[in-house]
Amino acid sequence: MHVFEAVKTVLAVRSYEKDPVPPDVVAQIIEAGRLTGSSMNRQPWHFIVVENRETLDQLGQLARSGPYLAEAPLAIAVAIEKKSIYGVSDASRAIQSMVLTAWAAGVGSNWVGFKNLDEVANLLAVPDSFEVLAVLAFGYPTRELGKGQKQRKPLNEVASRERFGQAFG
Repeated sequence: MHVFEAVKTVLAVRSYEKDPVPPDVVAQIIEAGRLTGSSMNRQPWHFIVVENRETLDQLGQLARSGPYLAEAPLAIAVAIEKKSIYGVSDASRAIQSMVLTAWAAGVGSNWVGFKNLDEVANLLAVPDSFEVLAVLAFGYPTRELGKGQKQRKPLNEVASRERFGQAFG
């Protein structure tokens, strides 16, 4: 799948098959995060891969906005260095790289939570110098998704040329 096709068709997935994500695909997803550019190449992130069923169940309880983590075969917690002023933006870039890489491999995902995940950090033994930015659920979607059928504002409402408000097209 070409990159633009992945961007155009990726959708949030909240219901997953029980089938595990193959190790080579998991490795590719993590590698996509690792290879993402970061401010001054600081790479202020750490990725925690979770496949243990009991831990996934606990994540589903602790990350209140994502109980479906409990049914996902894979989760990746993304922790950022607390001292990094670019941690949120750099890790967000890495998250998008992982989401698109997974999607290109037929694996759906969704971002769960945004900071304030101290209980998740405790569960995963994240050191005090880091905080959990988000947890990503990954797995094969339980149903066929209408790829590319997104509800988005028209381009002329979200983009301008040269100055804000000047028509892009």
